This record gives sequence, structure tokens and C-alpha cells, in this order.
Amino acid sequence: MSTEIRTFIIPDANAEEAQANLSDFLRTIEIQRIDTAYAVDGWRVLVLYGDLKRKEESQQIEAAIAAALNGWRDRVAAQEGVARDIILPDDLVQEIARFAPTTEHELTIIVGGRDLPVPLQGGEIVQVVRSTLDVLID
Repeated sequence: MSTEIRTFIIPDANAEEAQANLSDFLRTIEIQRIDTAYAVDGWRVLVLYGDLKRKEESQQIEAAIAAALNGWRDRVAAQEGVARDIILPDDLVQEIARFAPTTEHELTIIVGGRDLPVPLQGGEIVQVVRSTLDVLID
């Protein structure tokens, strides 16, 4: 989730409306940091935040990719007669879903950063991610 910044001014005169606007805004975001400073005729409020709607969308995308990867690895594991964790460990499924690599190079970077061997089916994994993203975007 990216950090965004918004500044509010709470004037000394008629502060109630500005405070209400700030309160309404704060209820709709995930606060990362708030800084305040007094300047001429009022307070300045700097809010660093993450957008909850974007966070929810990201979580939905991650869940869809993880579900697709789980379905894929179940099919491959059944074909090869092995446990699905042999095909792709659970924690790696979550990591791939989080970063959504769309190329084998990106997948290699994600997996390599965790000191794990790159799965033999890297091309298939990337295709599952791409297909899932295509469905979600359309």
C-alpha cells in the first residue's frame, strides 16, 4: 500500500467545520502518521495515510491469485502423485500472491530473495498469475 499525504488547516475562527472534515476523513483511511504545527491563525495538520479502499482491493487481488495458485498446484500435485507443498510451499504461494510477478524474471527475484530454489514450473506459475490478473481487470 502506498503512502499518501493530505494537509488540513484548522483555523482559530470557525474551527468546528474544519475539525469535522478532518474527523470524517480520518474515519476512511489507515493512518500512518499525523503531524501538527501551529501557524498564523490556525493549526496545520499533515496526515500520512494509506487508502483503505486500495488496501481492500489489494487484499482481494492477493486472495484471488493465491486461490488460483492453490488450484494449479493441487492439479499438478495430483498429476505427479506428490503433496502440493512439494510443488509450491504455502508461504511461497502467499509471497507470489503478494507481489504478483508477471514474468519469470520477477518470480526469480521474489523467490531468490527468500533463499529458496526457483520452482521448476516458473512459466506456469507466472501464467496463473497473469490469467488471474486478466480476469480481475476485465
